[in-house]
Amino acid sequence: MLTRGNLLIIAERATELLPTRKLNALLAEFMPLNEVTSSARVSLIDDVRLFHAASLAGEYHEECRGHSNKVDDQSKRTDVFIAEFDRLTRRCIRAAKTAPPLAVREAFELLFELLRHIDKANDEIIFFADEGGSRDIGVDWRLVFPAYFRCVGETASAHVFVQVVDQVIRDFADYQRPHYLQIARRVANATQKAALRALPVARW
Repeated sequence: MLTRGNLLIIAERATELLPTRKLNALLAEFMPLNEVTSSARVSLIDDVRLFHAASLAGEYHEECRGHSNKVDDQSKRTDVFIAEFDRLTRRCIRAAKTAPPLAVREAFELLFELLRHIDKANDEIIFFADEGGSRDIGVDWRLVFPAYFRCVGETASAHVFVQVVDQVIRDFADYQRPHYLQIARRVANATQKAALRALPVARW
């Protein structure tokens, strides 16, 4: 069964795939079309900055009590946060192909900052009925890391590139460290590849 959070993500993705006429027919009963499409008129970095500021201001924090054995219950605002995070990460991935890499890198890193904040103080930005963390946001690192590493590779020295790659893998996907280090090598230049060889492939 699809959860409310899953349905929100599906609705967000539908807004990117459907033409305006069909989108209006699908969603007009539930919300004004201008609310759905307004984010498309905002630049990526401004879109992410607004979300980042709203998150730190507590706009997505809403407590929710679990019911009996349903420890995975989430508040509506938590579901909205996860859907927005999904939309913005996918927007970053698309922008990484054509937009200035420095701006896309900044957008990615603002989103990562929110994930780190959730892991350090997971009851401030969003609320989980059970103990949760950034892993519960459902980020698809298989898509995010290649795009992000490309942006970092185009904007950073070899030393900084290695530091950034090492840190972000450790923070979010160390269980697949060898795979993501290989992804980083694919987008690195010759100097960055040489620096990556100094990193341990595994940490255990």
